[in-house]
Amino acid sequence: MTHRIVIVGGGAGGLELATRLGRTLGKRGTARVTLVDKQLTHIWKPLLHEVAAGSLNTSENELNYVAQAKWNHFDFEIGTLCDLDREKREIHLAAVKDEQGHEMVPERRLGYDTLVLAVGSRTNDFGTQGAAEHCIFLDSLPQAIIFHKKLLNHYLSAHSTQATDGKISVAIVGAGATGVELAAELHNAAHELAAYGLKGIQPQNMDITIIEAGPKVLPALSDRISKSVLDALEKLGVKVLTSSPVKEVTADGMMTVDGRMIPANLKVWAAGIRGHAFMKDFGGLETNRIDQLVVRPTLQTTRDDNIFALGDCAACPADAEGTRNVPPRAQSAHQMASMLVKSLTQRVDGLSEPLPAFTYRDNGSLVSLSLFSAVGNLMGNLMRDVHVEGWLARLFYMSLYRMHQVALYGVIRTGLLVISDRLGRSTVPRLKLH
Repeated sequence: MTHRIVIVGGGAGGLELATRLGRTLGKRGTARVTLVDKQLTHIWKPLLHEVAAGSLNTSENELNYVAQAKWNHFDFEIGTLCDLDREKREIHLAAVKDEQGHEMVPERRLGYDTLVLAVGSRTNDFGTQGAAEHCIFLDSLPQAIIFHKKLLNHYLSAHSTQATDGKISVAIVGAGATGVELAAELHNAAHELAAYGLKGIQPQNMDITIIEAGPKVLPALSDRISKSVLDALEKLGVKVLTSSPVKEVTADGMMTVDGRMIPANLKVWAAGIRGHAFMKDFGGLETNRIDQLVVRPTLQTTRDDNIFALGDCAACPADAEGTRNVPPRAQSAHQMASMLVKSLTQRVDGLSEPLPAFTYRDNGSLVSLSLFSAVGNLMGNLMRDVHVEGWLARLFYMSLYRMHQVALYGVIRTGLLVISDRLGRSTVPRLKLH
């Protein structure tokens, strides 16, 4: 019987894994590879801040799962994971409904021999009062589009009054990569919107504030990078409040623990991650305090050898002592997917050798400041920690997305996409205006 591999979650790690397994095991018929996702299209999650600001056209950067499956010899099923039967080795998918609530695809059960959970994560608001009601989270494409529409509506409303003294205030909780990159993109968007004639709000009247509970921006990176980014943000006019945990979010703004009120028309929460709520004790699998699946170094869940987890939903030890976990980054998911290609091929081929253990390799971090600059550090075999910034850092940053595309499309198609993007810049607005 053909080995059934089911991968739930079409993010960076899950989609790369399905694509690579489809090209090998699926193509030669030794395994049936199925990818499950609740959406029909994929967009690289590190680009969501650009979608929110309008600097990325989603229609040109989305990947269609159905087409990708056809081209790479795997199956695609649309649906949301709702239950797991480990004894029968089946997952349950909820019915798919349209915007009016009409059922389009009924509830289904999918059998598996090997199950890979790559469902990603959600933003952790730490139970802050009012955060869920008043903040936008950038966990998915629909959320990023909602933010963009609200931003554009503010500008259209101000433009219709024929005034030039309109104001807009944006408060972003979290000075990690998402918060910092969003702030820089919004600063660029303010200038682009004015250049296209929406002058009801002048660029200097977009008030952007980043609120960070910790003592510095980009807390996971070095002090040198943090200082460089802080200086760049201040030059752009972005206000940065550190050591200022948010106590409450209201319709009017953010209240910090020291009693300061930061007014905001638009509020974004971009601090911290946790697993999806349904993952807590899902199918009897072990989870940690933030609802991530606890896995062994092989990426197998601790209570079921036939179930693997990768990416943000997996709590994988980063050291032998288990004192820290692999960080939730795109490079982590990519490395995990690369290892699982070997592991699952070994399982399908029936080899008796122990499965490989995952070792995370930190290749550095890069943070984009829109068109203005980029900053970060690169690490590797020949360079332990090299600080880069400016045009060189921006070149490396842009190459990260191209590397993701190469994994999905191959070198030739990615090269054609690069050429298409270059040619398209002269025929479309620099900012999405709808």
